[in-house]
Amino acid sequence: MEKRYDFSQIEKQMQEFWEENQIYKFNPDAESKIYSIDTPPPTVSGSPHIGHLFSYTQAEMIARFHRMQGYNVFYPFGFDDNGLPTERLVERDEKIRAKDFTRSEFIEKCKVATKKYEKDFKDFWKSLGFSVDWSMQYETISDDVRIISQELFLDLVHKGKAYVKESPVLWCTECQTSIAQAELDSADMDSTLNYIPFIVDGKPLMIATTRPELLCGCGCLFVNPEDERYQEFIGKSAVVPLYNYEIPIIADDKACIDKGTGVVMCATFGDATDTEWVRDYSLPYRKVILPDGTIDNEVPFIAGLKTKAARKEIIRLLNEAGLLIKSEKINHAAPVHERCGKEIEIIPSQQWYIDILSEKERFLKAADEINWYPAHMKNRYIAWVENLKWDWCISRQRYFGVPFPVWYCKDCGKAVYATPEQLPVNPLETEYAGVCDCGCKEFVPERAVFDTWATSSITPQINGRLSIKLTPMSVRTHAHEIIRTWTFYTIVRSLYHTGNIPWKDLMISGFVLAKKGEKISKSKSNSAMEPTALIEAYSADILRYWSANARLGTDTFFSVDELGIAKRFITKLWNASKFAISHLQDIDITEPPELLPIDRWMIECTNQAIKKATAFLNEYEIGSARHEIDELFWKEFCDNYIEIVKARLYEPEIHGCDERRSGQYALYYTLINILKLYAIYVPHITEYIYQEFFKHHEKTLSIHLLQWEKPKDIDQELIQFGEILKETISDVRRYKSENKLSMRAEMDVLEVRCEPRFFDWFKQTEKDLKVCANAKEIKLIK
Repeated sequence: MEKRYDFSQIEKQMQEFWEENQIYKFNPDAESKIYSIDTPPPTVSGSPHIGHLFSYTQAEMIARFHRMQGYNVFYPFGFDDNGLPTERLVERDEKIRAKDFTRSEFIEKCKVATKKYEKDFKDFWKSLGFSVDWSMQYETISDDVRIISQELFLDLVHKGKAYVKESPVLWCTECQTSIAQAELDSADMDSTLNYIPFIVDGKPLMIATTRPELLCGCGCLFVNPEDERYQEFIGKSAVVPLYNYEIPIIADDKACIDKGTGVVMCATFGDATDTEWVRDYSLPYRKVILPDGTIDNEVPFIAGLKTKAARKEIIRLLNEAGLLIKSEKINHAAPVHERCGKEIEIIPSQQWYIDILSEKERFLKAADEINWYPAHMKNRYIAWVENLKWDWCISRQRYFGVPFPVWYCKDCGKAVYATPEQLPVNPLETEYAGVCDCGCKEFVPERAVFDTWATSSITPQINGRLSIKLTPMSVRTHAHEIIRTWTFYTIVRSLYHTGNIPWKDLMISGFVLAKKGEKISKSKSNSAMEPTALIEAYSADILRYWSANARLGTDTFFSVDELGIAKRFITKLWNASKFAISHLQDIDITEPPELLPIDRWMIECTNQAIKKATAFLNEYEIGSARHEIDELFWKEFCDNYIEIVKARLYEPEIHGCDERRSGQYALYYTLINILKLYAIYVPHITEYIYQEFFKHHEKTLSIHLLQWEKPKDIDQELIQFGEILKETISDVRRYKSENKLSMRAEMDVLEVRCEPRFFDWFKQTEKDLKVCANAKEIKLIK
C-alpha cells in the first residue's frame, strides 16, 4: 500500500470499478428479501447544495447497510423535473418570462434546462459514491411517468375523489397560479392597522383592517354573539365608507372579540374565514383583485393599480375624507407562497381538487400504521392533518407539467376524459373524438397542468413500474420540511389507489444550517462552498463521514472547519490498515489458531460494536451507529489493542509463533470488520483497502457485496477482563507521567491485582503486559 492515500485518484477509480462490475445492480429475480427505498426525486430548480449532500447521503448509507445485511436493495433515483420550480429556474437563467412565449416554445426551453441540471445532479450523486442502479432512473415529465400520473388521476375521478369546481382558491399573483395549502409559508410583514368607521343609523361602528383596498369587496360585518359592546348592531345594516352601499351586520362565533375592535369586515376575499362566511351566509362575490395582482377595472378609485399601490391610495382617500381615525404600524405574520415569498390572495377560479377533508380520520389512522424515525416527527404530521382547511388543489395555471387528460363540452361544460389507450395525452394538441351526452361534438381542452406534488406523490407507484411487489415499500427518506407535502400527499394517494400505506418506515432527516435557524438552500444563496468543490478539495468520503455526525432529525451547522475530524479519521484508517496488513502477509485464515485471551477480547469488542451499530442503524440512527464504530476503531483497536499486540507481531522469536498467529487472526478479524462497518460511511477508502489485500482472502469481488457479521451473545466476562487490563496499562502510563518518567522507562516490578476468575487470563497475557509497561517482572496477585 502507498505511503499516502490519494483520494483524488482512488475515489474515481473505485466509482469506475463499481460501475463496470455493476456492483449495485438490482436483480428483481434474486431470492433474497427486497428492501425498497422511496427516495425523494430532487426538484430540478438549480444546482446541488450541501443540504442535498447531508440528507441524501444519510439515506444512501441506509441502502448500503441493508445491502450488507443480505437484502436485495431496490434503490432507484428520479428527478422532479416539471412544474413551477423548473419554470422559475428557466426564467431566471434565461432572463425571460414564460407568458411571453407559446406553451410549446417554453416547454422546449424547460426540457433543455432540465437535461443540463439533471446531469449535474447525477454526476454529483456519482461523485459521492452513491450505490444507485441508474438503469432505473425516472423523470416526472417522461412519457412513462406521465402515463402513470394521468392513469391514477382518472382512477381518482372514477372513485369520486377528484373533482373540478369554481370556488375561492389560494392564488399567487407573482407566479399567476393556484397553490395548495401545503405550499403556504408564513412571513413577518410590516403593515398598518387602519381604523375605519362604518355608519349604522348615523352612528360610527369602527373596524380595524390591514386590507383597506378590499373595502369595495366588503359584503358583511361580523361580530361575536357574546360581545356585549355590539348587541344593538346585530341585524342592522352598515354603510361602507367611500363606496356608500349597505351591508348586513351578522353575529358569528368566528368573529374574535379581542382582535382589532371586535368588528370584522368580511370581504371577497381577505382570508379563509371570509370564504367560509360567504359560503355559509350566501353573501355576494364582489370582484376586487385579479389573477395578475391588479385591481379590477370596475372598482372605483383604484382600478388597474397593483395591490400595495391600491392600499396606499385608499388610505390617502380615507384620510382626506376624514374616514381614517387612526393608523398603527404593525408587524404581523402573513401567508406567502413558499416558492417566491410573495403574499398570496384568494380569488375564485375553476380548479381541480382531490378530496382530503372528508378522510382526515383515515389519514390520521395511517400515521399509526407507519414507523416514524424519529418518533416525534409524527406529531408534525398529525398537527398538519388536524388543521387542514382546504381540499388539495392539484391544478396549476402553468406550462411545464403533466397535462390533465380532460376536455369540456363547449355547450354544457361537462368534463370528458381520455381513454387509457390515449395516454399520455395533451388535450391542447389532441382533440376529443367523442360526443357529449347533450349531443355536442365540440370540446374545449383543459389548459391547466398537474401540480408537481400530484406526480411526485405517486413515487411508490412509479417505482412499481418494474412489476415487482413494492407496496408498502420498506422506507421513505426525506427532510422534515416536506412532511406536510410529500409525506401527507403520498399517504393520501396510496390509500386511495391501493388501500394500503405507502411504506413501513419513515426516516426524517434534519437541515444543514448556515447560521442559527437558517436552512442552507438554493434560494438563499448561502452555501459557503459548492459541494462539488468541497468534494474536489476534501474528498467524498470526508464529506460523507461528516454528514453522519448528527442524530437523525436534528439540524446541524456546516462550516469547512467541521471537516477536520473527518480528515484525521481518513488518515488514521489508512495508517492503521497499512500497519495491520504489513503484519498479515503470511496469514492463513483457513485454520483459526488457539486464541489468547486478549485476542479473544478484541474479537468480542468487535462483535459488540457490530451488534450496537446494527441496532442503531435498524432505527436509522446513522450518527449514533458511527460513534459506536468510532469507539471501536479509535479507542479499542488503535489506542489499545495495536499497542498491546504489536511486540508479538514484530518478535515471534521472543513471544512465540503460535502467539503471533493468534494476534494475526484477531487483527485480521477486527480490521476486516471495521472496514465493513465503515464501508457504508466511507465506501471508497474501504473498497480500496479491501482490493489491495482482503479480496484475495475473502474471495468476493467487492467489500460492498460482503455481509456484516451477526454475532449472538457477547461474552461479558471477556469484555470485563479487557477493561481491567486497559485500566492497568492506563495506571502505568499515569504513574510514569506523574513521576516525569519516559513511557519507555523500565520498571522493576509491576504488581497487578485481579479477581480470581481472571487470574489465568492475566497469566496468559503476561508477556504482552510486560512489553506495554516495559517491566522486568509481572507479579499477579489474586
